[in-house]
Amino acid sequence: MFNMKYIVMLCLFLASFSCKEKTKKEEQSSKSILLERFAYQSKSTPIISVHRGGKSIAYYPENCLETIMFINDSIPAVYEIDIAKTKDNVLVLMHDNTLNRTSTGEGDITNYTYNELLQYNLEDDFGNETTFKIPLFKDVLLWAKTNNVILTIDIKKSVAVDQVVAMVEEVGAEDVSVIITYDMKQASAAYKASPNLLLSVSARNEEELDWLLHSEIPTENMIAFTGTRLSSEAFYKKLHDLGMTCMLGTLGNLDKQAEAKGDTLYQKWVDLGIDVIATDRPFAAAASLNIKK
Repeated sequence: MFNMKYIVMLCLFLASFSCKEKTKKEEQSSKSILLERFAYQSKSTPIISVHRGGKSIAYYPENCLETIMFINDSIPAVYEIDIAKTKDNVLVLMHDNTLNRTSTGEGDITNYTYNELLQYNLEDDFGNETTFKIPLFKDVLLWAKTNNVILTIDIKKSVAVDQVVAMVEEVGAEDVSVIITYDMKQASAAYKASPNLLLSVSARNEEELDWLLHSEIPTENMIAFTGTRLSSEAFYKKLHDLGMTCMLGTLGNLDKQAEAKGDTLYQKWVDLGIDVIATDRPFAAAASLNIKK
């Protein structure tokens, strides 16, 4: 009897241990593959990040699925998109709070249901009306997942990060989704919402980096957005030594410098320690860095 009881208890213990190990392995396997893919590697090919899904392209509006598809046909890139919410709680792509600048509509996007938005067309940066509609976030995620295209997701203040993460998980797009954060409060909220996703975190200086290193977020979950101004080579090296990939926002002044002084500046910034170029000039940056399909 003693031996039989001992055997039963041993079996129960082993079964419990096996379940715990299985759960641990399942948790590990559910991490986005981007955590490993975006870990810093020396001499890796630079990455182009297309600001707002593509800007200043005639007849191709920003935050538009057709624009992303158009650029993706020519160059390999990741795409930064902006997520807003309609009156009926539907997630769509839109940068501004109002429809005025980028569509034929007017007024706040929160005053419209998604179906009401379908009456309007998107406009490009030059005011040209297109036949393209404001896209559903879900549709863009599904396209990205199908085509293995990475999205970096900028969440507007009116949208809860939990809702965005829930949509990413609903369509199974964790392996193509990066959540953008701008401060420690946002980064912590995003990490708590989904510790398995890759985050773009603000690391523009030593102070911000110190906050990140003393947070609950593992560095493997971070891409370091170093701002829209150049930092020192030593700072980029410090980030690399921590295993963090460095992203520079050339959109704005740095893109203008490259346009005026020569696109070879993009290579100069890469040589300084930049791994990801977030730009409004994806074609020029890709050509300069010899990034091809």
